[in-house]
Amino acid sequence: MNAKLDLQATSVGQRFAIQLSATRRGARLARLLAERQLDDWGLPSEEVTQVVAELASNAVLHGRVPGRDFRLALWLRTDGTLRVEVTDARGDRVPRAADPVEDDAESGRGLRIVAAYADRWGVDEGPAPAKIVWVEMSPGRGRT
Repeated sequence: MNAKLDLQATSVGQRFAIQLSATRRGARLARLLAERQLDDWGLPSEEVTQVVAELASNAVLHGRVPGRDFRLALWLRTDGTLRVEVTDARGDRVPRAADPVEDDAESGRGLRIVAAYADRWGVDEGPAPAKIVWVEMSPGRGRT
């Protein structure tokens, strides 16, 4: 696994970023590393790790290009807002919340989970041909 780690403290907060392989293992590692980083920052992690798990899983399942990695970034702003960004190599596949999902459906709930925890979320163009799916949230606020 080719992982590049980036940790920074800036005047607008703190930043953690890592590049991971676009595999199930990489997605699982994204969730674990997010949990560890949030613990280091003294933040509750349950909601954020759910969001990271969904976005990383989507990057691996729907945003994967053979030989290309995905990137996870966490930005803790000075006002306590957390921004989660997952960048993948498929800018042509923009995620959207699906129509209502049946209770017994095996897929289609991921972005609904993200939206439930997010204050805001969206998709930006990344460096061609990538896209960035981002979520802004206030960790520990207890929304479900």
